[in-house]
Amino acid sequence: MWGMARRGSQPPPPPDFEENIVDVDVSEEMRGSFLEYAYSVIYQRALPDARDGLKPVQRRILYSMNEMGLRPDRGHVKCARVVGEVMGKLHPHGDSAIYDAMVRMAQPWAMRMPLVDGHGNFGSLGGDDLPAAMRYTEARLSREAMLMVASIDEDTVDFRPNYDGQETEPEVLPAAFPNLLVNGASGIAVGMATNMAPHNLGEVIAAARHLIDHPDASLDDLMRHVPGPDLPTGGKIVGLEGIRDAYETGRGSFRTRATTTIENVTPRRKGIIVSELPYNVGPERVKAKIKELVNAKKLQGISDLKDLTDRNVGLRLVIEIKNGFNPEAVLADLYRLTPMEETFHINNVALVDGQPRTLGLRDMLQVYVDHRIEVVRRRSMHRRKKRQDRLHLVDGLLVALLNIDEVIQVIRQSDDAAQAKQRLMQIFELSEVQSQYILDTPLRRLTRYDRLELEKEKEQLTKEIAKLTAILESEKKLRGVVSKELGEVAKEYSTPRRTVLLQSSGQTAAAAVPLEVADDPCLVLLSSTGLLARTHDASPLPDSGPRAAHDALASVVPATARGEVGAVTSLGRMVRIDVLDLPTLPPSATPPSLAGGAPVAEYVDLEPDETVVGIAALTETGGGLALGTAQGVVKRVVPEFPANRDEFEVISLKEGDRVVGAVQLLSDSQHLVFITTDAQLLHYAASNVRPQGRAAGGVAGIKLGANARVLWFGAIDPAREARVITVAGSSSALPGTQAGAIKLADFADFPSKGRATGGVRAHRFLKGEDVLLQAWAAPTPLRATAANGKPVMLNLTMGRRDGSGEKLDKPIAAISGPIGEPPPDEPTEE
Repeated sequence: MWGMARRGSQPPPPPDFEENIVDVDVSEEMRGSFLEYAYSVIYQRALPDARDGLKPVQRRILYSMNEMGLRPDRGHVKCARVVGEVMGKLHPHGDSAIYDAMVRMAQPWAMRMPLVDGHGNFGSLGGDDLPAAMRYTEARLSREAMLMVASIDEDTVDFRPNYDGQETEPEVLPAAFPNLLVNGASGIAVGMATNMAPHNLGEVIAAARHLIDHPDASLDDLMRHVPGPDLPTGGKIVGLEGIRDAYETGRGSFRTRATTTIENVTPRRKGIIVSELPYNVGPERVKAKIKELVNAKKLQGISDLKDLTDRNVGLRLVIEIKNGFNPEAVLADLYRLTPMEETFHINNVALVDGQPRTLGLRDMLQVYVDHRIEVVRRRSMHRRKKRQDRLHLVDGLLVALLNIDEVIQVIRQSDDAAQAKQRLMQIFELSEVQSQYILDTPLRRLTRYDRLELEKEKEQLTKEIAKLTAILESEKKLRGVVSKELGEVAKEYSTPRRTVLLQSSGQTAAAAVPLEVADDPCLVLLSSTGLLARTHDASPLPDSGPRAAHDALASVVPATARGEVGAVTSLGRMVRIDVLDLPTLPPSATPPSLAGGAPVAEYVDLEPDETVVGIAALTETGGGLALGTAQGVVKRVVPEFPANRDEFEVISLKEGDRVVGAVQLLSDSQHLVFITTDAQLLHYAASNVRPQGRAAGGVAGIKLGANARVLWFGAIDPAREARVITVAGSSSALPGTQAGAIKLADFADFPSKGRATGGVRAHRFLKGEDVLLQAWAAPTPLRATAANGKPVMLNLTMGRRDGSGEKLDKPIAAISGPIGEPPPDEPTEE
C-alpha cells in the first residue's frame, strides 16, 4: 500500500503539456534515411575521386600533414598527433578509420608508391600481423606525397568549409602524377564497390603524355604504354584477356601467381622457393593452407615447409619436396589449390564530377589529364597575377626613385600618412597600393643600387608575365607544360616493373608432368673427389669432349630412378643408398661434371679413417662384385644381399687390411688388375676367382714385395684397347707436395699371369723415386684432377712397359678413365 501510495503521489504533467505525434510512413522514412546514408558513404568514405585517386580521409591526412610541415626533410612525428589533427579539424569520424588509412598509405606492399613515410611497425604483408598502435608509430610525408600537394597554395584547387565551418579543406589535391592508376584503390560503398589495380608510374605517365599529344588515341595505342598492372609485391600475371576487358569497360579480372624457383635446398632434396606472392596475399595464409591440404591428404609430395623471410633477403618460403615427386607437378598443385595463385577482380568505380562512374583506362587517363590541365592553368593565372601585382609595385618604386626629392618633400609637408598617400597619388599619378608601398618602404632601399635591381626585376617580371600569358592563351603550350612536368616526374620517380606479364598460364604443360618420378633407367656416378649424383637417363657417358670440374669418375653403375645402389667402403661395408636421394645432373652436363653432386658423407656414416671406394648394384648383374684389398686379397661376392638391412659386410678383412677397390663386373671374361706401390702390375681373368658369400675373407690375389701394398684395383676387358698410367714419387715427401713423374703405357704390353703371383714391373724408378703415388688402368681417354676437383690436362706420349716417366708440373690427386664398359655383344639370330 505504501508503494502504491508513492506511485500514486507522482505530480501530474503540467496543464500546458501537449503531445505532438506525427504519423510517418515507415517505408518512406526508411527510404529517405537509407538514401542519405548511402550518399554519405559513397561520397565521403568509400570511393576515390578520379582526379587525384584519393578518398576523403586520405586527402585530409595528406593535406593536414603538409600543413603541419611533416615533409621528407623533417623528422618523423607520432602518428597519434597526425590522427588527432585530422580528426579534430577535418574528419569527424573515429580515430581507427583515420589511422587505418594512414597505415595503408605507408605500406610498400599495399601501395606501388607509398605516400606516407612510416617509422615503426606498420603491419605485414597480407595483414598477417597488425600494425602497432598509433602512439608507438611515427610518420611523415614521402617524397611522392609532396607531388600530390605541390602548388596547393597557388589557387590550383577549390577549397570548401569543413564539417563545422571553422576550417577549410581542398576538394581535390593538385596531384602531379596519376595516383588513381599508380596506387589503385579499393572500397565498399552501399550498392557499389571499387577495386583498382596498381600500375607502374613510368608506364602510366607515358600513356598520359601520349593522350596529351594525341587526344584521339585509341585503347590499343594507350596499352602499348600500359600493358598491364604492376603490383607492389611483384609476382606474375597469367592470361591478359581480362586486363583488356578491364581497360575497355572498367570491369575484368586476371590471375596473379607467386614467383617461384626450383632449387636444391639440401644436397639430397629439391625444394620450391617462393620469393614473391600475389597481391594482398601474405605468407601466413599460404602456410596455413598448405598445412591444411597436406594434413587432409589433398596435397602430396611435400615433406617440410620453412619460412625464412627476413628484412635482408625479403620473402623466402622454402617448400621441400619428397624424393620421388616431380617439383613441377607439385608446384602446379600449389597454384591450383593454394593462394599462391589468386584472381584479382577489377572494378574501376570512381567519382567523376561528384558522380560514381565505371571507368576504362582511357577514361581514367582523360579525367586526370583534364584535371592536370586545369591545375596548371589556375597555377599559371595565379603566378601571373602575383607577378603583375609585383610589377605594379616595382613601377611605383621606380617613379619614386626618379623623383626622390619631390617624394620626400611631399611626405615631409604632409600632416599625416593618409594625407601623404593622397598627395602622392595626385602628384605622381600612382595607385593607392603603390603609394602605400612607397610609404612602407625604408629609405635605405631608395638608393641607386636598388634602382638597378628594380629595373632588372622589372625586366624579369615582364618576361615571366609574357611567358605565362602565352601559356594561358595557347592550349597547345598549356598541354605541353603539363606533358613536360609529367615527364620530369617520371624521370625522377619511376622504377622498373616488378610484375611479369604472361600471355598464357602454362598450366597445360605443368599438368602433363606426372606427380611421381618414373622409375626410368639412369646411371649413378661417384667422382674421385667423393661426390655422388645420377644422370637423367641411361645414355652412355661421352668418352671425349671438353673437361669439366669433378669429371674424374671413380665408379659408374647402371640403376633406376626409384631403385637402390650400394656404397662399398674401405672397411668392407656396403651401405644402401636410394637413387632418388641423389641429385640429378642436367642433361647438358656433357662431359658429366659432378660439381652439382652431393658429398658421399651425406649418405654414408663413415669412420674417421674410412672412405667409399666404389658403387655396386644390389641385383645380380654380369659377374657380380669384385673387391681388392691393400694386402693383396681378392674376392668375388655372390650378388645376394639382405633386403631388410641398410648396411652389411661384403668381406671379412684381416687386421690392418682395407679395401682399395670395388668394381662391378660385367662378365667373367673381364680381367682383374692389381697395381702395387712398388710398381708391379698383375692381371688375370675374373673366372680364376670363384664367387664367395658375404662372410668369406677372399683369396690371395697378388704376391706383394716387402713393404709394398696394393695401390689400385680394378677390371678391364682385354678385348678393348686400354692404357696404364702411373705416377712415381718419393715416399718421404708429404702428400700433395710432390708432382713426381708420370708414364703412359699400353695395357697389351703387360702379360697375363696367374692368380697370387707377383706380376711384372710397370714403372722404373729414377733417383729420388721409390714409390707409386697414383695408378690407373682403363680404356682411353684417361683423366686427372687436382685435390679440388679441377681438371689437370695430360699430354703424354706412349712409353715402354717398364720405362721411367715424364716430370709433372703439379701434383695429381686422382686419375680415372671411362667407367662402366658396355656389356659384351649378344649373339644375333640369323
